[in-house]
Amino acid sequence: MDDTERKRIRDGRLRKEHEEADEKKPASIKNSIDMEFVLIPAGEFQTGSEHSNRRSIHKVIVTKPFYLGKYPVTQREWKALIDNDPSCFEGDELPVECVSWYDVQEFVKSLNTREGTDRYRLPSGAEWEYACRAGTTTKYSFGDAESELGEYAWYYENSEHRTHPAGQKKPNPWGLYDMHGNVWEWCQDKYHKTHQAAPADRSARVAGNISGLVLRGGGWVNYAGKCRSACRSSFHPNYGYYSLGFRLLRSV
Repeated sequence: MDDTERKRIRDGRLRKEHEEADEKKPASIKNSIDMEFVLIPAGEFQTGSEHSNRRSIHKVIVTKPFYLGKYPVTQREWKALIDNDPSCFEGDELPVECVSWYDVQEFVKSLNTREGTDRYRLPSGAEWEYACRAGTTTKYSFGDAESELGEYAWYYENSEHRTHPAGQKKPNPWGLYDMHGNVWEWCQDKYHKTHQAAPADRSARVAGNISGLVLRGGGWVNYAGKCRSACRSSFHPNYGYYSLGFRLLRSV
């Protein structure tokens, strides 16, 4: 038996072990402030897009399952832990926005403390894209047709220049809402123009003398192209913006 055959058998065994482990975990969970999380299975996907000339397309392997917020974090959830609400658009079920990356870290710290754990954090950009794609290879998690985007996202053409309550549009194939549009979502990584030298385990990329942090998903202010599964942007971590929110990952 050569090395290639041994690797194929080993990889197959590991996939089976992950699948069996995933079956034992609940498909969704809620925490102490009623945030709902969806189980994202281990797997692989092609990151990047032929629609962008700034990044090469390459395979990413997500070796461990994780839970991801079913919705972007809402103002109700934010106010359960933080005394102030910085949002420009007021409403308990609207996504919290105008939060800086550092504001989000304070929320994460407070939630971990409340629940006596260290499992909550922002997703890496790779984890976010993997969950957004949900096994698809198209521009969006529902296909390539921009004409259908309004069924899944609040964006420039239908948002009426504001955010909307989380979960009003159709979910992606893994049951996640507002992955396209409504608010951009902070990730844990520093922004790099390419994926070269990214961590092999697809954890957050924190090395480098770079001030911008990764954003994903597009927002209510953006045209359809910015809401693609592969689209990335960046923003300075000290500042918030009225189309910028987040959702959390909870490790298994």
